[in-house]
Amino acid sequence: MASVRNFEELIAWQRAPELTREVYRVTRSADFARDFGLSDQIRRAAVSIMSNLAEGSERGSAAEFNRFLFMAKGSCAEGRSQLYIALDAGYLTHEEFASLQSVAEEVGRLVGGLRAAVGRQLSK
Repeated sequence: MASVRNFEELIAWQRAPELTREVYRVTRSADFARDFGLSDQIRRAAVSIMSNLAEGSERGSAAEFNRFLFMAKGSCAEGRSQLYIALDAGYLTHEEFASLQSVAEEVGRLVGGLRAAVGRQLSK
């Protein structure tokens, strides 16, 4: 894996803000905003992806980075699961759901690829 100088160079981190922006946008709608628990939790999951990528990449060791990548990947899954809840509750249209799921899945794949690369580095 090529060395990165800062987390902003990570493609996974570069794609994650789109997911976070869209999550914040949809959770501002009247019905979704009134469900504070779900709204807060899905926002936290989106923010957690970005935060774990940034923090892990700056920890200075591949093992630490790998640990934070596992957390970022878990937050991707958490957010995707919460999107289903929001859809079932009627807070999202099917189009909004599909768009958000697509971005969340892409970010999850990118994080997974990064995790695999770091894992290979650790195996050497």
